[in-house]
Amino acid sequence: MDASRHPDATAVRVETWADLQEELFAGSWQPAIGRYRSTYAFRGMADIAWSLETSLSRLGGDFARLERHLIRNFRKYAYQESGEHASLWNLLALAQHHGLPTRLLDWTYSPYVALHFVTDDVERADSDGVIWCVDYTKTNRLLPASLLASLGDEEADAFSTEMLDEVADTLAGFESLRPEPFLVFFEPPSLGPRIVNQFALFSVLSSAATQLDEWLAGRPDCYRRIIVPHALKWEIRDKLDQANVNERVLFPGLDGLCRWLGRQYSPRPTGS
Repeated sequence: MDASRHPDATAVRVETWADLQEELFAGSWQPAIGRYRSTYAFRGMADIAWSLETSLSRLGGDFARLERHLIRNFRKYAYQESGEHASLWNLLALAQHHGLPTRLLDWTYSPYVALHFVTDDVERADSDGVIWCVDYTKTNRLLPASLLASLGDEEADAFSTEMLDEVADTLAGFESLRPEPFLVFFEPPSLGPRIVNQFALFSVLSSAATQLDEWLAGRPDCYRRIIVPHALKWEIRDKLDQANVNERVLFPGLDGLCRWLGRQYSPRPTGS
């Protein structure tokens, strides 16, 4: 296997489909239970140059101060749709799901869903992609005691929205659990087939102003990155389509169907 190290020691560059499979499932064997059970959350991006920037931070300006205004107005104007999701964490999940700028980031338990997002953008076919892999069992060890106790009580590795609401039902309460930023992974409720089919979970930092890749840089034992060279993207894309990992499945409905068809019939750029 030729998996030459990227200058970042947390990154490995794969060269073949076989190399990629080995890296995607590395560390998933759990001898205590005799099963393959990965403890990683995956996030795939079509361009290695992209950072782990939230949609909230992309607003620019004093975005952290704007967060409470966005949430307050979303709660007010989306009441008809969000009434049954009135708790903070359900509301944030619903808002993220529909495109409101939030401090949440989308992740998946599925390495193949992450691969889809590395290879679905034809316009980025000539850019190397990346899969971020974060070991949530390791980031959990850095949590405040009250959140650790909640995981222990439920014998869980990721939070539900109900678990988070029990510990901190406001963002101010969440942020006050510890002065230093900490990272939480939680599973959203099944708001629709898209959440279910994408095997989705969200990350949230206790500080809206902190960028996740900068936070992770100080904790290199908690994550790794898989660099996907652009020359491998078309093979991956074709094999994912054959495995039925595509827009039609991950975005059920006519929008996903049209995105899938548009990409399926896009010619491969010359030289890629």
